Amino acid sequence: MPQLKTFCASEYDPLKRVILCEPQYMTIRQVINDTQKKFKDEGIHIEKALKQHKQFVQILLDHGIDVILLPPRRKFPEQVFTRDIGFTLGPIIYVADMAHDVRKGEEQMLKHWLEDQEISYFNLVGNHIEGGDVIIDRDTIYIGISNRTDKETIQYLQNIVRDFEVVPVPFTEKYLHLDCVFNIISPKEALFFPGAFTQKEINFLTARYDLIEVNGDEQFQLGTNVLSIGNKKILSLPVNTEVNRELRKRGYEIIEVDITEIIKSGGSFRCCTMPLVRAEA
Repeated sequence: MPQLKTFCASEYDPLKRVILCEPQYMTIRQVINDTQKKFKDEGIHIEKALKQHKQFVQILLDHGIDVILLPPRRKFPEQVFTRDIGFTLGPIIYVADMAHDVRKGEEQMLKHWLEDQEISYFNLVGNHIEGGDVIIDRDTIYIGISNRTDKETIQYLQNIVRDFEVVPVPFTEKYLHLDCVFNIISPKEALFFPGAFTQKEINFLTARYDLIEVNGDEQFQLGTNVLSIGNKKILSLPVNTEVNRELRKRGYEIIEVDITEIIKSGGSFRCCTMPLVRAEA
């Protein structure tokens, strides 16, 4: 059986291949979320961020995951958050235009790499949808309605991915992306921060998943933004002790990795990874 170049059908199947980018030029140039607002004056220690990112990459490599590192560019201070530049649905990668000025152009770096690798992709020209708002669970795609992902693009995607049920999920926009407040970790379980949703959305998600509540302090530390690498193994921040305790109680192996310098810019493990392949061996 030939090796798959691209395929994703969930957030929890074994991760085989993933795109990251070192935070070489990471800086808070424009405040675009509450986390950045807190750390704007303190700034980001690049050497520390690079060291933490290197450890993160090594953990992935140690688990047999193929890691692609896109070349960092000085003009893209948010480039470490590769999740947003594209997303893989089934065998197809979708690439849209970035919505925020500080990130416009990042998607071109992904396109260049895909073209060099002779990997085809669906170009969502003129559409705004970022991977942090796209959460996949088999034939269902949950898409957050945010200031980075608009309703028109969600409707357009529904028209072209007819094999999937596309579910728009409204949430409080200050949390930036859906994966900052909701993250599916198994066919039956999901992490969520209730403060980002109305009762209507909470009822809807409760009917579909056993929701593991993340408190306000740990949401601020991106407690929902963990990364499953498959087989009930999850990468999480050491500081999110309640999340980690609850997941361990449920039988998950928690791999604690400190990337607290990187989360100063408002993203954690899921934000820093764009899966190309999730599949059983």
